[in-house]
Amino acid sequence: MRRMITAKVHNQSGTLSRITSILNRRQVNIENISVGTTEIEGVSRLTMMIQADTLAEVEQVTKQLNKQIAVVKVSDITDEPHLERELALIKVNAPAPIRSEIQAMIDPFRADIVDVSLKSIVVQVAGSTDKVNACIEVLKPYGIKQMARTGVTGFTRG
Repeated sequence: MRRMITAKVHNQSGTLSRITSILNRRQVNIENISVGTTEIEGVSRLTMMIQADTLAEVEQVTKQLNKQIAVVKVSDITDEPHLERELALIKVNAPAPIRSEIQAMIDPFRADIVDVSLKSIVVQVAGSTDKVNACIEVLKPYGIKQMARTGVTGFTRG
C-alpha cells in the first residue's frame, strides 16, 4: 500500500541518511522523497511516499522514526485531509509548426511552456501525481526528450 509520511526534522548533517536507513532495515520502499526548509529556522519538512505491506508496518516505521534525536515529529497523513503537489519539467520535441498544438494540449493541465529552443520546448506542470502523469501521457506522442520530477510534497489541511 502507498502511504504519505511527513516529518519535521532538525536540519543537521546525516539526518536523511538515518531516516532512510530505518526504512531500509524494515524493507520499506521509498517511491519518492522531498525535503525543504520550513517557517522555523533550522527545521525542515520531509515528505515521503512509501510502499509498505501493512498498516502495522507503517505504524512501526513511524514509531522508530519518532525515536530519532533529529526528528521533531512524524505523521502518516494518507488518511487525513491533506494537500499534495508535485512538479515536473518535461522537454518535448517541438518543431515550430506543432508548438501551438502542444500548447492547446497542455492548457487543460494549467501547464506552462518555460523554455523554447529550435527543436524542443520545456513544459512545467504542477499538481497531484495523477495530474502530472496525465500531462506526461498527453505529451508522449510528441516525443519526450528529458524529464525531471520533484516528488510529492504536502501537509495536512486546516
